Amino acid sequence: MADSGTKEISYNNLKKLVGQSQDLFLIDVRTKEEVERSGRIPGSVNIPIDTVDAALAMDPDAFKAKYGITKPPLDAPELVFHCQMGKRGALATEKAHKLGYTNACNYAGAYTEWSAKEGKISCVGSKH
Repeated sequence: MADSGTKEISYNNLKKLVGQSQDLFLIDVRTKEEVERSGRIPGSVNIPIDTVDAALAMDPDAFKAKYGITKPPLDAPELVFHCQMGKRGALATEKAHKLGYTNACNYAGAYTEWSAKEGKISCVGSKH
């Protein structure tokens, strides 16, 4: 059950941030296989839901070595989680809040909405 305090971001607001905001940390909590099969939102980093707690608790150097990006600070203004349908993204957002990430939010429309509006973004060879 989602916490009533879970913050959410809309497609339009996320669209404005993707590729334009230096402060955006976009974390895809689907499995690696889901991402490879379905595609991804540009700029997203895959941290599966079952590893979110451990990842956000990592030392910043270890986080960067594992995920290739700087670990988000606790007060990151634009920390967004998403999954395929919205439920795991909400769960990841709640986990982040419990770890002190006060501005974390969930893209409730998730990859399903994004791909419907943007088209599939493939991880391997794209025909764009």
